[in-house]
Amino acid sequence: MGLAGLIRGAGVTGTGNPFTHTHQQKFNMSGYAAPGLDVVGVGIIGLGNRGSGTVKRFGCIEGVEIRALCDLEPDRVSRAMDSVRPLGHRPDGYSGGEKEWRRVCERKDIDLIAVVTPWHLHTPMCVYSMEHGKHAYTELPAATSIEDCWELVETSERTRMHCVQDSSSCHGYGGIEWSMPAIVLNMVRQGFFGEIIHAEGAYIHDILRNIFSYKYHDMWRLRENMNVHGNLYPQHGLVPILQMMDINCGDRMEYLVSVSSGDFMTGNPEIASELSAEPEVWDIFKGNQYRGNMNTTVIRTHRGRTIMMQHDTSSPRPNVRFRLISGTRATYEQGALPPGKLATGHEGWLPEDEFNTLAERNLPEMVKRFNAFRSLSRKIDMSEGSYYRTNPIEWRLIDCLRNGLPMDMDVYEAAASSAIIPLSIWSVANGSKPADVPDFTSGAWKTNMRGMDISLERGGGTTKLL
Repeated sequence: MGLAGLIRGAGVTGTGNPFTHTHQQKFNMSGYAAPGLDVVGVGIIGLGNRGSGTVKRFGCIEGVEIRALCDLEPDRVSRAMDSVRPLGHRPDGYSGGEKEWRRVCERKDIDLIAVVTPWHLHTPMCVYSMEHGKHAYTELPAATSIEDCWELVETSERTRMHCVQDSSSCHGYGGIEWSMPAIVLNMVRQGFFGEIIHAEGAYIHDILRNIFSYKYHDMWRLRENMNVHGNLYPQHGLVPILQMMDINCGDRMEYLVSVSSGDFMTGNPEIASELSAEPEVWDIFKGNQYRGNMNTTVIRTHRGRTIMMQHDTSSPRPNVRFRLISGTRATYEQGALPPGKLATGHEGWLPEDEFNTLAERNLPEMVKRFNAFRSLSRKIDMSEGSYYRTNPIEWRLIDCLRNGLPMDMDVYEAAASSAIIPLSIWSVANGSKPADVPDFTSGAWKTNMRGMDISLERGGGTTKLL
């Protein structure tokens, strides 16, 4: 079932509250620290495009034992098992049936399930994992319907199992070029920008050739773009902004409006024939409507701030994720050219040397610690692509589990950022009417402590890279 089939209640019109749900918080997962684990037993479900890299990334983190690998295709399981043997892991393999993943979740020796499957499977797999006493870590998006967002929240609260979404754009590594969201977050918290007024983010990333190839099992990514219009993948640009605005811990998103362009690329038969790995496959898909090339969604928060999010995966444009933060004292703009630029007035941007000095001075302790461990690692192959190199969000996830610390990002972040998908689809379908964003914290946002301890003041940062 694709996104369109998951937007239950999308036919409601004439209201800013198309998705109603009554919820009383059973337990506040914000700031919750589960008991620490010396060794984290990991099971990974989905070993394709992203999942094959997930296996190697977790395999290089101290205290991790990869105990189970699962995929529909047996050859993927075999390749993944082979890839981590040099790292000292001897996982069991599961494949061949659509319910094999449940056997992984049911194992007693697994503490964390990583879900790296097509989007529509993320919620049911996370829910089943938590119900069987496992923390859940999922690729983007955690959910594709409002009902699924609530199910994640309610299950996490009931089981007291973490549900963490792979919002990797927040955690920097290396020098300032790849660490700007974390650097800017640190500067926001130090008061450099004053009161935050507005922010912009995007997922502008041309993957049209990949969509038409067999890179995605059963062409699922192409299917997700059929007969639906909205922002289908907001997290890379949005979640850094949620951290900078203290969303769910001092402020919250209240409502949004969304508009989409027409489709000039995906449904074009000439482009499809040119890009498709096997042009005759296009016969199955032609004649459908496809997501408009550009979606623009504008969100207003309770405190009166605004966020503009854009989504375009089919136009020949440079890659853009986190783009801009603007406050009462300063503005940062990155666009498609990291590390970006800073201004403290309308006179213009700060000189490059002054910008670099400020950025280097504000590199967070979390990033410094990760960089130090990475420089000492014997098993991280820096010649491999980014999918395969251990990254800060997964390092920090394991570090928090081992040290018994709250997660940098919790189930409320996963639900709130994922909710933008169905809400934007509803708004576009209803002439860009405003749609209310649910309060997944049930009012706790007013007093919640902020997450993502970039200064490591609460501890942690002790887990090494192998």
